Amino acid sequence: MANQYFENNTNLQSEIRKISYFFKGNELTFFADNGVFSKGGIDFGSNLLLKTVDISCSKTLLDVGCGYGTIGVTLAKINPLVSVTMVDVNLRAIGLCELAIKENNVSNAKVFESNIYENVNGLFDTIVSNPPIRAGKSVVHGIILGAYDHLNEGGSMWCVIQKKQGADSAKKALKLLYKTVEVVEKDKGYEIIKATK
Repeated sequence: MANQYFENNTNLQSEIRKISYFFKGNELTFFADNGVFSKGGIDFGSNLLLKTVDISCSKTLLDVGCGYGTIGVTLAKINPLVSVTMVDVNLRAIGLCELAIKENNVSNAKVFESNIYENVNGLFDTIVSNPPIRAGKSVVHGIILGAYDHLNEGGSMWCVIQKKQGADSAKKALKLLYKTVEVVEKDKGYEIIKATK
């Protein structure tokens, strides 16, 4: 079976490559490798989420399924007063994320291993995720619905999901739990969904 980015495969050969990412006047450097999501460069969905998410009132942020750190490290870099926590199940992705934290001189971010919220403690003002669609609906819904128990009152969960890959069923599920659910941005079939507790 082919290796999936939401699994751990320690036998996979490593070929680390550097990725430059320009965002809001900042040049950031990321490190990608075999066995991680979007190893060829920053993906469209993450870029759209970064351009859309509003964390101006947040002091704490959690990035679930952070991969090599695109969303969490970028948000930490441009919001130095926000404390950013990142989690992923993929150990290789975590290692690459740690490299990105150092390379971009980000002092307000940390990353650790967690299968969704398993090792996550505390509450956050904002939770962001570009969920691993290929991991299946139960994982995706585990991330977006599970966020509720880790948000402060009035806090928001932001995610990016393609319309053809389950955005409608995600919104339907979110509306049963959250106070408000809105599509903040749409582009090329991708939807940025914001659910507020």
